[in-house]
Amino acid sequence: MTAGMAGSAGDEGDRPRLSKTAVVDRALKLADADGLDGLTIRKLAADLGVTPMALYWHFRSKEDLLASIAGQVWGEIDVNVDPSAAWPAQLRGLLTSLVSVLRTHPSAAQLLIEHEAQNEPALRATEVTLGVLRGAGFDAKHASEIARCAMWTGIMLVLSDAALDPGMAEAERDERQRTKRIRLAMLPPTAYPRMVECAIPMTDCSDPEFHYELGINVFIAGVETLASRQA
Repeated sequence: MTAGMAGSAGDEGDRPRLSKTAVVDRALKLADADGLDGLTIRKLAADLGVTPMALYWHFRSKEDLLASIAGQVWGEIDVNVDPSAAWPAQLRGLLTSLVSVLRTHPSAAQLLIEHEAQNEPALRATEVTLGVLRGAGFDAKHASEIARCAMWTGIMLVLSDAALDPGMAEAERDERQRTKRIRLAMLPPTAYPRMVECAIPMTDCSDPEFHYELGINVFIAGVETLASRQA
């Protein structure tokens, strides 16, 4: 995606024109670097080299901007399922793509929580997911709930990944994990023997692939079990 900044025009004086796509793209990059709370209209305008009023040409408010960013995030999810694959593989592919996009954009999980999916890419992703689940034999009620659970599973896997924390320096993150580990290891072993035993793996964030693979496997296995019971 290119930041298409055009020259000045007519009665708008020397104010540069920005495409809506360019603004959203840059806003997402800033949010990923500094977190959603660190993204402001003023900061975005300064980064793009324009006045804040130039951004209001495309967006009525920051909320309007965030909704557009959410739409871009949803649009990056691959919803092209393989029609020849079994439905568990199709569902796994959708969830894996969601997780991959959320991992690419550290601010995206919070963004999807705060902004309800009403954009075209989100509607398309939901439609495809419901189609997979209905094809698996689930009724409308179960398919809808499983589709919601799939989205929240992806979000919570990312939010629970201690290695992903936009706005936090690596040294600060490591120190926080070290403090948690010490706190667990120093619990009374007679009262919390398993917590003491698991102090290191409970606070380890060095193997994120295991974290995500296990989370996705548990979810898919649960849905498959439910499907077999319904059948």
